[in-house]
Amino acid sequence: MAWILIVFLILLGGLIAPFGDLLGTKIGKARFSILKLRPKKTATIVTIITGGFISSISIGLLILVSEEFRQRLFVDIPFLQRTLDESKKALIPLQEERKKLENKIIQKEKELNLLKNNISEFRRGNIVIKRGQTLFIAEVNSSSNIKLDLGKIYNEADKFVRKIVLPTNKDAKHILLWRPSDITKIESIASRGGDWILLIKSATNVLRGDNYVFISPDLLENKFIVRKGDVIKSSIFGKSELNRKSINLKIQSLLRETRDEIKSKGSQANEIKTSGNFVKKITDFLKENQNIKFKLEVVSLRDSKTAEPIVVEINILKIVP
Repeated sequence: MAWILIVFLILLGGLIAPFGDLLGTKIGKARFSILKLRPKKTATIVTIITGGFISSISIGLLILVSEEFRQRLFVDIPFLQRTLDESKKALIPLQEERKKLENKIIQKEKELNLLKNNISEFRRGNIVIKRGQTLFIAEVNSSSNIKLDLGKIYNEADKFVRKIVLPTNKDAKHILLWRPSDITKIESIASRGGDWILLIKSATNVLRGDNYVFISPDLLENKFIVRKGDVIKSSIFGKSELNRKSINLKIQSLLRETRDEIKSKGSQANEIKTSGNFVKKITDFLKENQNIKFKLEVVSLRDSKTAEPIVVEINILKIVP
């Protein structure tokens, strides 16, 4: 059927085309004019209309005779158009996600390049202070003269940092630089009352011999992180875990969890101090108590505020069934 239709269209086009050409020639010779056009242009327009007529007949016959063509024209094409539109809409969030990923990759590349630079400096032994490193910690009491306290803190911090950065230059002074807006912000917050801790951190990597150190101060509330007797973390042991290796791993895990816990509460302590020979205490306990469940507890031995050290002991307790 398709081949017959194709042959028919070819024959039809072959018959109508000469007719259109003949009609255009006749009109040209008759010097017929449409819309006040020259006869030659009028003949050209007639020829074009004839060509359009051939195409219209061809399409009409295809629609009339071929069910497959009707299916393609009136069903498949609109369906494909809708699918294309939906696909474009679906691509929008993917394009946004791609942009986010590209931004993350760019950021990671910057961090990697910075890390490479830092490593290079460390290898040369030049960096003595890392960016973000805490240089000095001091208490700020809102009941005292805040400006005077900040001046004293600055001088002490400056003296401390000079010993690290310029150990041989005894005449150097005032190498710490902080923005006036930071000082204004600290004074504003501290004037509201309460006890505060001032953290002075390095804003950049600092090389030995640098003349200036840019700092970023941060004011934190001086609050209690733990109280004496507080159980910070605990863990239960089963009968199958009563061996030295398991206990040592559990103690290390408990101390890591304890450090994470106090950091989440705002502690600025760099490490946790342990008191007493808790390893011997646990070992002696296990010798006397076999085939039982027990619990390890990390207990605070003192009240500790934001910048104060955390001192703990590890107790072992029998779990009564």
